[in-house]
Amino acid sequence: MKISSIPKPGRKDLVIFSETRHGNVARQYTPPRNPRAAQQQAHRRNVRAVSDRWRTLTPEKQAAWCDAVANKYYVTKTGRRRRCSGYQFFRSLNIRRADLGLPQYDLPKPEPAFGPIPVSELAVTNVGGRTTVKLRLSGVPVQEILVYGAAPVRTGVRRVQHCPFLGLLPASIDGWSDITELYVARFGEPKPGTAIWIRVCQHIDGWNSDPIEFRVRVEAPTA
Repeated sequence: MKISSIPKPGRKDLVIFSETRHGNVARQYTPPRNPRAAQQQAHRRNVRAVSDRWRTLTPEKQAAWCDAVANKYYVTKTGRRRRCSGYQFFRSLNIRRADLGLPQYDLPKPEPAFGPIPVSELAVTNVGGRTTVKLRLSGVPVQEILVYGAAPVRTGVRRVQHCPFLGLLPASIDGWSDITELYVARFGEPKPGTAIWIRVCQHIDGWNSDPIEFRVRVEAPTA
């Protein structure tokens, strides 16, 4: 609900007051969903560990992170432009690396110039009732390719919102990377007549590129 005046932003009893780019807003407090999934808990541990590690850096290394974002800004939810700090930059790159199980950095890495993502096709086969999900590679990845997927949906669905991270793209064989285990471990075996959505993006030195998306129908099993 939009209101003309507002108390100090924050929660008061069961109402949350906030300032947004659309004006002052009051909304009912809803307890956040907290399933405490293994991936969620691991991310929380990584956030704490990376935040603590910032304090172990020498002043010279901390200054290098600050210098790397001296002229960089971000936009808040209320539309305000804020300067990015070295601490925020350090956390963003290294938490991302920690979540992927990759080595972290003590010094900042420059933002890479991303080229086209070397993934060209999503293919799903169903032979004898066993579904295989593969991605065709059109080239050699610079570093890592991140794979995201959505639960099977009706074929008429034209857009999916929830697309969680499945894992790093496995090594390819004859130009194809088999992501069946990644997909089935999260969503189970997809049924014939449904559609699978997969998103991929590049990961280079802690930076992620914009993703590209693939959609394919699961056909009936063949002999």
